[in-house]
Amino acid sequence: MIVCVLLPRFALAVAAGDREQLLREPAALAPEPGREQLVGEVSPAAAAHGVRPGMRLGEALARSPRLALVPPDPVGVADAWERVAARLESVGAAVETPAPGQALFDADGLRRLHGGHLDGVLAAARRAVARPARIGAGPTRFVALAAASAARARRPHVVGADRAKAFLAGQPVDLLRHRDRTAALPQALERLGVATLGELVALPRAALADRFGAAGEHAHALASGEDAPVRPRVPGERLEESLDLPEAASGPQLERALAMLVDRLLARRERDGRTIRAAVVSATLVEGGTWRERTVFREATADPGRMMLALAARLQLLPAPAETLRLAADRLGPAHGGGGALFEDGVAERRARLREAVRQARAAAGPEAALRVLAVDPDSRVPERRAVLTPFE
Repeated sequence: MIVCVLLPRFALAVAAGDREQLLREPAALAPEPGREQLVGEVSPAAAAHGVRPGMRLGEALARSPRLALVPPDPVGVADAWERVAARLESVGAAVETPAPGQALFDADGLRRLHGGHLDGVLAAARRAVARPARIGAGPTRFVALAAASAARARRPHVVGADRAKAFLAGQPVDLLRHRDRTAALPQALERLGVATLGELVALPRAALADRFGAAGEHAHALASGEDAPVRPRVPGERLEESLDLPEAASGPQLERALAMLVDRLLARRERDGRTIRAAVVSATLVEGGTWRERTVFREATADPGRMMLALAARLQLLPAPAETLRLAADRLGPAHGGGGALFEDGVAERRARLREAVRQARAAAGPEAALRVLAVDPDSRVPERRAVLTPFE
């Protein structure tokens, strides 16, 4: 049984901070500086006016002229969500975190740890989160998400495998917004008169694939109760250094501050000679709000010069002067083993380099970034049956 812990409007609540009164009025996360002008999460009052996440800023203001725009805080959201995920992992859960405010884990292996039944696991998850959350459980990730969306704040909603399809049939297609591959479909489906997942399943899968491509076929599979297993994240060490800038800094001042942070990070004793595969540069802006960019290095490195070449380019995206600069090692790699050409080593060394490249690709683009073709039925007349894609190992 898959459990979903859902914290609605998590990013908006973190950005609003202690201004709870703000969330009772029409409010939405403002577009991030330098990004496309789309609003983020919205308050219930704004949703009542027809404002939705991902809507154009001009259209949102036209629907709700009194809409309050809350400056986004991606750094605060990432830090707060990391604390929530760590607390869930403290009860023994192997957590998948598709987005801030949404966590998934398999409860089957946790029953003996928490009283031998599912209710004990759900109670432990609620205590670990330590804040109002909607909790649902179901046979698949998407069913668990739908159950959590329909749950009350203090009463978990459990959907058994025998009634999963019937339960999904009555849920709105807006649930597809929670998946990256199908996030753009709900608006188009609602314009076509498809309001529930049951109406979506009634359509031929081939017709959806023809109209929306792979996203339509995936949406039909989700609405039919088909889904991939949970992909838990790999908890890792996080090394971080920060620097308070004496005055609003930009340009060369920021680059010198970043070089200092790189040196401090590489000098940390906890690094223990290991390389850095991914780093996060973040800043607190003078005008309010925060900024955050994640960089995955082409090759895991501990060379400050190569790190500065990659990270300094990210500073060009900073939308406003900063008062605080932070640098964190998001993923650590193996100890530095020296460089060399790809074909100078033997077969074992080349395979090790290839595995390292696959890990880098997955760190940048997710677990499906590196796949291989597996011949299943080469003589089949149906092209789709001849081969399938499997994880590259």
